[in-house]
Amino acid sequence: MAVVEMTGSECVRKGERTRRRILVAARRKFAEVGYERATIRAIAAEAEVDKSSVIQYFGSKEALFREAVHWSIPIAELASEDAGQTVENYARGLLNAWVSDPQTPLAVLLRASLTCEDAAELWREQFTAESVGPIAASATAEDARLRAALVSAMLMGIVSERHLLGVSDLAAADVEDVLRLAVPVLRGLIAPGEGVGAA
Repeated sequence: MAVVEMTGSECVRKGERTRRRILVAARRKFAEVGYERATIRAIAAEAEVDKSSVIQYFGSKEALFREAVHWSIPIAELASEDAGQTVENYARGLLNAWVSDPQTPLAVLLRASLTCEDAAELWREQFTAESVGPIAASATAEDARLRAALVSAMLMGIVSERHLLGVSDLAAADVEDVLRLAVPVLRGLIAPGEGVGAA
């Protein structure tokens, strides 16, 4: 029987595919049962690999969780010279991302943070780095960080009630209708003098 040897690049590609499969399986499992109840064994079974492969690629459940739920917002692509427009772009991008993929890393982390303090701490860390900081950078008001935190909190409230809790009126609404009503409030917060909520 002939032995087929893989080249180095083929091994790397296979490893990358296995790693991605484990990450996808981990997101599903963390979303389904939460951080504390998800086990490496269950994640391995979901990914159709053995437990040792999960350890080999990620080292521990905590490290796997951190990578599986890491999220970033391409704020540079959304940024505009107009702070209000930046916030509108951000809101539109965030809401559309949840519609296209209910198991985005952000969604999984938010679910887990409701029941696990370690996940909640990670949420606070990423929320500040990926949301509050970049939005505040686009504003000129002295209390820009507080305004950015309020914008982010409002958006998280919308996506939580719409996608996690399934509040009927929000869940049934079209994204454009939600944006039509929410954006003037968000713009007024981050760009005083614009829209509803100007201060």
